[in-house]
Amino acid sequence: MLFDKLNLISPIREALLAEGYTAPTDIQEQTIPLLLEGKDLVGCAQTGTGKTAAFAIPILQMLSGEQKDSKELRSIKALILTPTRELAVQIGESFTVYGQYLGLKNSVIFGGVSQKPQTDALEEGVDILIATPGRLLDLMNQKYINLHHIKYFVLDEADRMLDMGLVVDVKRIISHLPKKRQTMLFSATMPLEVSKLIDSILTDPVKVAVTPISSTVDIIEQAVYFVGKKDKKLLLIHLLKNKSITSALVFSRTKHGADKIVKDLAKSRINAEAIHGNKSQVARQRALNNFKDKKTRVLVATDIAARGIDVEGLSYVINYDLPNIPETYVHRIGRTGRAGLGGVALSFCDADEKPYLKDIEKLISKSIPVIEDHPYTLTLTKPAEDKDKTRKTVDGRPASIGYFRSSRRKLPRK
Repeated sequence: MLFDKLNLISPIREALLAEGYTAPTDIQEQTIPLLLEGKDLVGCAQTGTGKTAAFAIPILQMLSGEQKDSKELRSIKALILTPTRELAVQIGESFTVYGQYLGLKNSVIFGGVSQKPQTDALEEGVDILIATPGRLLDLMNQKYINLHHIKYFVLDEADRMLDMGLVVDVKRIISHLPKKRQTMLFSATMPLEVSKLIDSILTDPVKVAVTPISSTVDIIEQAVYFVGKKDKKLLLIHLLKNKSITSALVFSRTKHGADKIVKDLAKSRINAEAIHGNKSQVARQRALNNFKDKKTRVLVATDIAARGIDVEGLSYVINYDLPNIPETYVHRIGRTGRAGLGGVALSFCDADEKPYLKDIEKLISKSIPVIEDHPYTLTLTKPAEDKDKTRKTVDGRPASIGYFRSSRRKLPRK
């Protein structure tokens, strides 16, 4: 199916075409018509499936159809609530791109920076507000924002919101919304807490589920290295000497660990920057922009970046530390393999992390091929039935770093 078949108005079709988008993803194809009908919706989709456009496009179209002489033209009519600063910025950019020919105004607010530019934008008038919960509540308390005219409400990354302990803030914000509104909730997973939230804030919602969390994107090539904890930095430097790795997002478990990785790479003259919660918003945004602009080859991040970073053409994700929550692995590697492009996800596993690897393989229902052909191999004692997992080939081919494709290709849409 093409976007032309979704009954979109011409300004939106022109904006999509200008960005090279002709065919919707599965979540977009299923969601956009339902939202244009005014239905409440629950969308279950993992990262990289195009869900931002799935709610941004219909909201823009519905707002564009309102009377232009309305005295409420510049009151906030759509609120998108999201857990992290990075994701808020990304969503704001998407609304700007898809709505570039509509004359609607969107604004992004988040903490960690001066509020004045944000309050100045609010005073000029905003149609669509993208916000993180803390700063939104702060500006509501200061009377810069009221939500009396909200017609469209999106709760994005609901499971991540709850993981971060933001459920109380979310419920406080929802209590200020008009009872009559269209509500959309998106989540990569559906734990019990999210299900309870759905029951309390949505009215007879339709449910759309695309690519369950347990199925990692098939086009991402995965492999694991068994390596001692002290040798991880040496292995990372060894891999990054391969110039075919043009960009790499490296995940560390801790903020201190992320900073240390950057220092270790700098000693080997590998250009890297870190992004985590202790960095100022300005520093985080600068590091992210440098990475997107290819000024920085390696970005080292904690899981604050696991769902909020969208980097076009990212070739490699490297799990320097394996996550202890298997779903986090799926979100991390989903930073590559986006928009129909291939990608590679490499993981380092020390002796203490072997149980994490087992949990990940159970979740994704597949064994991750092991690469033995490297200088820092860690010998692990494995039961006999596991011997076939550790091999020097992947699908009959040499499993060295050169096995993985360094260039990506567009894959045909189903």
